[in-house]
Amino acid sequence: MVKTKMALSAYTQLEQKFARQSALSGAMAMLHWDSAVIMPDGGSAARAEQLATLGVLAHDLLTNPAVGDLLDKAEADCADLDDWQRANLQEMWNSWRHATAVDADLVEAHSHATSACEMKWRAAREDNDFASLVPSLEEVVSLTRQIADAKSDAFNVSPYDALLDQYEPGCVSATIDALFDDLGAFLPGFLQDVLEHQKSRPDLILPEGPFAIEIQKQVGHDFMTALGFDFDHGRLDISHHPFTGGIPDDVRLTTRYVTEDFTQSLMGTLHETGHALYEQGLPAKWRSQPVGLARGMALHESQSLLVEMQLSRGHDFLSYALPKMKLAYKGDGPAWEIENLQRLYLNVKPDMIRVDADEVTYPLHVILRYRLEKALFAGDLAIADLPGAWNDQMQNLLGITPPNDSMGCLQDIHWPSGAIGYFPTYTMGALGAAQIFQAAFEGVEKLQAQIRDGNFSELVNWLRKNIHEAGSSKSTNEILQSATGHPLHTEAFKAHLKARYLPT
Repeated sequence: MVKTKMALSAYTQLEQKFARQSALSGAMAMLHWDSAVIMPDGGSAARAEQLATLGVLAHDLLTNPAVGDLLDKAEADCADLDDWQRANLQEMWNSWRHATAVDADLVEAHSHATSACEMKWRAAREDNDFASLVPSLEEVVSLTRQIADAKSDAFNVSPYDALLDQYEPGCVSATIDALFDDLGAFLPGFLQDVLEHQKSRPDLILPEGPFAIEIQKQVGHDFMTALGFDFDHGRLDISHHPFTGGIPDDVRLTTRYVTEDFTQSLMGTLHETGHALYEQGLPAKWRSQPVGLARGMALHESQSLLVEMQLSRGHDFLSYALPKMKLAYKGDGPAWEIENLQRLYLNVKPDMIRVDADEVTYPLHVILRYRLEKALFAGDLAIADLPGAWNDQMQNLLGITPPNDSMGCLQDIHWPSGAIGYFPTYTMGALGAAQIFQAAFEGVEKLQAQIRDGNFSELVNWLRKNIHEAGSSKSTNEILQSATGHPLHTEAFKAHLKARYLPT
């Protein structure tokens, strides 16, 4: 009995320590949001110091030798823990291994470098000046490589796979290679078939702008509310690059607006709403613990793409949304007919910008980045040569070449922020979204009619029960297997594309 109390005491102490670490991480998330949304440029140096300090504090908390001792003690008597506590303990171990693999000095240097590089990236993208970013990006890649080398030893995987584990725990590049090879064999020919099919359809008619930003904000707000986003625990703002940040009890979304085309902002907002619904649906009891976090970025991206691509670009959703959009923008005439707007939403066209890409070409954008970041990381591609390599890959995969670097290799914030290994999760998320949405239609009675009526509560409740509330208590494939009957695969996604873009 004494041994059991000691083991439970060790586990309880771990929960307390990880709750503190969660609070530090939450504070850092808010500072990152502030940096991207409202911080003046002059505050960047001070903000970098704040983030670096918090990062070191969070790192020191986990790497304290006492944590390793407590993990050993709790593990010795894990039979006395319930299923969620055991899963939490395993997530604690994973977090501890990631933290202890890297020296605090390297953590601090990486934080300083990424904060500085993000600010350089903003200016470089604005000025189309890749050369000005090269020294900062070289430092970020070098430091990220050092972190990966250290974690490679700790996890007994390749350095790149060690980075993948940060975004999709347990994932290895061999798995991604198999999925991407399958898509790579399917998509190019399918893309040509879709482009040929589109030639037989009526010409697209673009709704005429300008579309006032304030009205776009209100429309986005209204659809977010209809989908179930809780504005008492979140908000929507503007940033250079749309993202979702903050914490589950205070989710921060951003989007960007152009007055010529309201659909860009709307789809960006709906995409981030999918992320936000996942965050707000995570198990409340475990939100300060590792097991209460989102499982990984593949599932996170599945939720954003389910809302943006599977749901919001569908005919049923548009039947509900079109009258509201016509009223807000005073739309009338052929451009505002449902079939025309659906064709606009589903128009397939190779495009320079990943975040604006359609479902068919989007995976090719990801494959491009996956190949390049592996080459950068392995040292096979110099940072200075990135623009040329990017343009070559874009031409090979999509048949287009960016007119400048701002529309090419400068368009994403991921590499300047050190997020190497993140990009593959976007397409893994698209695969998962197709599986999950298909399963939701099988699991929710009369879902099609509900969507047409603008009633999304049962869909969101199904997602809560089958995806969100699982947190990190299971692996991605275990969650997908339970919810859809299959681990992550490509077949549901390919079937979805065929049905939507080449209807028989």
